[in-house]
Amino acid sequence: MHFDDRVNLRAMSARTLRFAPLIYPATLFLSALLLFAIQPMFAKMVLPRLGGAAAIWSVAMVFFQSALLLGYAYAHLLGRMLSPGLSALVHLGLLAIAATTLPIRIAHGFDAPPQGGLELWLLSLFAASIGLPFVALAATAPLLQNWFAASGHPHATNPYLLYAASNLGSFAALITYPFIVEPLSTLLTQIQVWSAGYFLLVLLIAMAAMMVARADKPSHSEAGSDTTTVSRIVERTMWTVLAAIPAGLVVAVTAAISVDLAAAPFLWVLPLSLYLLTFVAIFRDRPWVAHERVLHLVPFAAVAVVATASTVARPDLGALLVMHLTGFFVLALACHGELYRRRPAPVRLTEFYLWTSFGGVIGGIFAGLIAPHTFSGVAEYPILVLAALLAMPDAFAGGTGRFLRGSGPGLVLAAAAAAIIWLRLRIPADAVLPIQIALIFLACAMMLLRRQPALFFGLAVLAFVIAKLDPLLSPIVQVRSFFGVHRVVEDPTGEVRLLMHGTTAHGAERVRNKDGTPVHGRPEPTTYYYFGGPIGDAIAAARAPQGRLARVAAVGLGTGSLACHRQDGEAWTFFELDPNVVRIARDPTLFRFLSECGPDMRIVLGDARLTLAASAERYDLIVLDAFSSDAIPVHLLTREAFAGYLSHLTEHGVIVLHISNQHMSLWGPAAAVGGAEGLVAFGKDQTPPDTTDDYLRTRAQVVVFARDEQDLGGLPAQPGWKRLDPNFRTAWTDDYADILGAVIDRKFRH
Repeated sequence: MHFDDRVNLRAMSARTLRFAPLIYPATLFLSALLLFAIQPMFAKMVLPRLGGAAAIWSVAMVFFQSALLLGYAYAHLLGRMLSPGLSALVHLGLLAIAATTLPIRIAHGFDAPPQGGLELWLLSLFAASIGLPFVALAATAPLLQNWFAASGHPHATNPYLLYAASNLGSFAALITYPFIVEPLSTLLTQIQVWSAGYFLLVLLIAMAAMMVARADKPSHSEAGSDTTTVSRIVERTMWTVLAAIPAGLVVAVTAAISVDLAAAPFLWVLPLSLYLLTFVAIFRDRPWVAHERVLHLVPFAAVAVVATASTVARPDLGALLVMHLTGFFVLALACHGELYRRRPAPVRLTEFYLWTSFGGVIGGIFAGLIAPHTFSGVAEYPILVLAALLAMPDAFAGGTGRFLRGSGPGLVLAAAAAAIIWLRLRIPADAVLPIQIALIFLACAMMLLRRQPALFFGLAVLAFVIAKLDPLLSPIVQVRSFFGVHRVVEDPTGEVRLLMHGTTAHGAERVRNKDGTPVHGRPEPTTYYYFGGPIGDAIAAARAPQGRLARVAAVGLGTGSLACHRQDGEAWTFFELDPNVVRIARDPTLFRFLSECGPDMRIVLGDARLTLAASAERYDLIVLDAFSSDAIPVHLLTREAFAGYLSHLTEHGVIVLHISNQHMSLWGPAAAVGGAEGLVAFGKDQTPPDTTDDYLRTRAQVVVFARDEQDLGGLPAQPGWKRLDPNFRTAWTDDYADILGAVIDRKFRH
C-alpha cells in the first residue's frame, strides 16, 4: 500500500471514529438481540421432539453458556494475537462461514430422541443446528469492546459500558419473545427476520471494523493494571465464582418455578431476562442501584427464597412467583455488582470475559446437568443461594474461624434436621403447624441478625433444612428425571395418596378408610377421572355406539387411573414420556390402578406424537391427558399433532382432550384446531356437585372431537356439554401458538 493510501485510510478512520458512540452500541445491541432471540426461538423448534419439559430449557442454557465460553475464548485469542484490524477481518470471515448455515433449522439426524442420554443428545442437536452462528455472535461483544478500547476514542477508557448495551439487547430479545414476537408471528417469519438481522449485523460489524482498521495491536503489558494485592489465581477464581452463582441460579430458579407453578415456556424466559437485566443495571459508572445498597438487600432476598420453601406461601402462586424472581434478581445483582467492582483494566478485558463465561458454564453444568442426576428435588436452588451469601464481600470479614464459630449453632441444628430426612423418619401430620411457626421464627431471627453474616448464614441453612421436614413436602417417594420432579405423598389424614408433579396432582387413590383400615378391592378412579365426570362420560359416549371399544390409546399415564375405565375385551395402550411415571404407576405398593384394572395393559415409552405416529394400529378412542406440571405440552395441541391422531383414529373414532389448567384457557385453541381439521367439538366444564363427602373429585374441563356428531352418541344432549365454535380463531400449529393469548383468556375472559 502506498504512503498516500495509508494517509487517506487513517484520515477516513479518524472521520468515521466520530460515529463510534453510535455504531458500537448499535452493533452490540443487535448482536445481543440476535444471540438471545435465537434461544427461545430454537427451543420452541425443539419442543415437539421432547415434550414440554422444563429441562429442555435448562439443557439449552448449558449449551448457550458453553457456546459463549467458546466465543469468548476465540475473542480472547484474536485480541492477544492480532491487531484490531486483522482480528476484524478474521471475525468477518467467520461470520460469513456461519451465514452458510442459515436459515436456522434442526440438523439432519435428530428426528427422534433416544430412550437414554437425552441431555447429551439435546446438546448435540443444539451444537449441530446453531452452534456455529451462535459462537460467532457470542464472540462479537468482547471483540467490539476490545476494538473500541483500541480505537483512541475519548470514551474508550471504559469499554465495559458497552456491555450494558449488549445486555440491553439480550434483555429486549427475551422479554419481547413471549409477549410480542410469539403471539404476533409464525416461527417461519421469526426465522426469516432473524436471518435479515444477521446480515444487517455483518454490515454494522464491517463499519465498526473500519474505525479501527489502522489501530495498532494493543499492548498486553499489565503493569499498573491491577488495583488489588490479591494473587492472580484468587482474582480469576473470584471472577469465576461470582459469574457461576448467578448462572447456576438462573437455571435453578427456572426449575423451581416449573415445580412450584407450572412448566410453561412463557415463564422460563423471565429468570433469564432478569439475569441479563442485572448486567444492564450494574455494568456502568452510575449503576441503577448503588452496589452497597444492593448488598444490604441480599439478606432480604435470602429470606424471600426461604419463604418460598414454606407451605404457607404455596397457595398464592402470584406471590410465590414474585418471591422467586425478586430473590433471584437481588442475588444476581449483588454477584454481578461485585464482579464489576473487581473488573480489571481494559487491556485485560477479553481475559475477564473469558473467565466470567467459564464461571457461567460451571454454574450451568452444575444446575442443568449434575443436579438433576444428583438430587431428587431442586436442592441446587438453596445451595446456590447459600453460595451467594458466602461470596459477598463481608462474609469472612472476621476470618474463617470467626465465621465458623458464628454459623456453628445453626449448622449443627441443620445437620440434626438433615439426619431426620436422611433416615426417612416419618414426620406426623400434626407437625405442620410447629414447623411453620419455626420457619416464621427463623425468618424473623434472620432479619434481626442480617448484619451478622456468619449467624445469618447458619440460620439460612437451618431454615432451608427445616422446610424439608414439612409433612406435606415429605414424600413417600421422590424421583427426578429429565422431565421433572415426581413426588408420591399422602394427605394429612393418611387416607389419600397422590402423585404430584410440581404443584399439580396427576392422580390420587384412597388407600385407607376413615377408620384407618386399608382399602381393598378394585380402586375407584378419583380427581378428574371419577365415574360421572366429563372424562368418564366421554369414554362411555365413545363406547355406546359400538357396545365396546376395540382399541384405546391414552396419552399420559399418571397413576393409571384411566385403566379402571376399561371394560372386558378392550385393548388399551398408554403412551407415557417419563419412565419414572411408569415405574410409580406399576408399583402396587404405591398405586393399585394398573395392578388391579390393567396388569396386562401395554405402555409405550416416548413422546406420544412420535410413538403414536410410529404405531401401526388404529384406535376407536384416543384420550389426550398429558401434562407437565400444570401445563399441557403445546405441541400436542397443534394441527400437525391432530393430523397424526386422525391418521390413527378409526372412521367413527373419538378424541377426548383434557384441558384443565390453572394458567391457560384452552377452549379457544381446542375449538380452533377441531374446526381446522373438520371435526365437531363439544366441551364441558364440570365442578362436582357435592365435594363434602368425597373431596377427591375435582373440577375437570374436557373437550371431545369426532368426525360426525353421531359418533358421540347421546353426549351432546347431556347437561353441561356445549358445542364449541372456532369463532374465527387461528388454530395452533408447530409454526404458531399464542400462549400469551391463552393466559389472558384464563385471567380475564373465562
